[in-house]
Amino acid sequence: MNELGPFRVTKGGKMLWKNPYAWNNVANIIFLESPAGVGFSYSNTSSDYITGDTKSAADAYTFLVNWLERFPEYKTRDFLMTGESYAGHYVPQLAQLILHNNKITNHTVINLKGVAIGNGYYDIEAQANGSYDYYWTHALISDEIHHGIVSNCNFSSADPPTEACQAYQSQANSAIGNIDNDNIYAPLCSSNTPPWINAYDPCSFNYSYTYLNTPAVQKSLHANTTGIPGPWETCSNWDDEPDTVLPLIKELTSSGISVWLYSGDTDSVCSVTTTRYALNKLGLSIKTPWYAWYTQDEVGGYAVEYENLTFVTVRGAGHLVPSYQPARALTLFASFLDRKLPPSNHS
Repeated sequence: MNELGPFRVTKGGKMLWKNPYAWNNVANIIFLESPAGVGFSYSNTSSDYITGDTKSAADAYTFLVNWLERFPEYKTRDFLMTGESYAGHYVPQLAQLILHNNKITNHTVINLKGVAIGNGYYDIEAQANGSYDYYWTHALISDEIHHGIVSNCNFSSADPPTEACQAYQSQANSAIGNIDNDNIYAPLCSSNTPPWINAYDPCSFNYSYTYLNTPAVQKSLHANTTGIPGPWETCSNWDDEPDTVLPLIKELTSSGISVWLYSGDTDSVCSVTTTRYALNKLGLSIKTPWYAWYTQDEVGGYAVEYENLTFVTVRGAGHLVPSYQPARALTLFASFLDRKLPPSNHS
């Protein structure tokens, strides 16, 4: 409701308006609320709410198999997955599980053709290094603070950070000030925020939260809100996460499926810099050099094709790419579906 869905919520959280750049304009889409406890998903077993990377992948796989058994007419369709942020873990882990289980003859085969991850969290070292370098190159922290971090922090070490490193990190986090880390150039949500149509509204999450926690809406959606956790929520408890999923991504690039990573370039949470640092660790050879891609007669961003992996930036987009640049995001998604690079001309 804040990004790529068919509807967005109006100011006040009482009505909907149609999103002209919804991704279901070009594909049939299943929106999965995962892991357990997120959204209106629920269980009668409280231990199901203590989840993590391994369990989340297993649960999502079980859902997909059961869904395809319930709707067998979709079994032969191409299946592609997208996600953002921590989906840098969710998507490759689920994709790996699908590919492995597809080899077992008594399992339902999921016709996985590709994965796309936006502003993903892939690797703890790349995340730390890239975040502070992004702050510095985007004039959010001073030369002195950046130099202090570079000189005192070893993010590749398993040892805990030194006191000096922690002090400079604290200075960096304070120096940024009160900005939207999801989009360093976006306005903050306030009581003076005007109603936005077909543009990014910094209060849009508040509208959706209000809408989805309205009793009449919950009744219409047949949502169960009597168990744990009750109302619609965005987060769940977490139990396990590996420091890196780059070996999984490398495995996917060798599997024959299409692998796309994309980054809104104004996000400081999982920045374009952290993704580029993660990509450098993969050591992939370049197939199509870096170029500007276009949509609506403007540069939509930049793209580079590696062997079996495509990396695309989205100009002017933050952490939630379809929220900030819906038209560019739809062009990107359509290109991913077609297994074609984003258009390199103005048409």
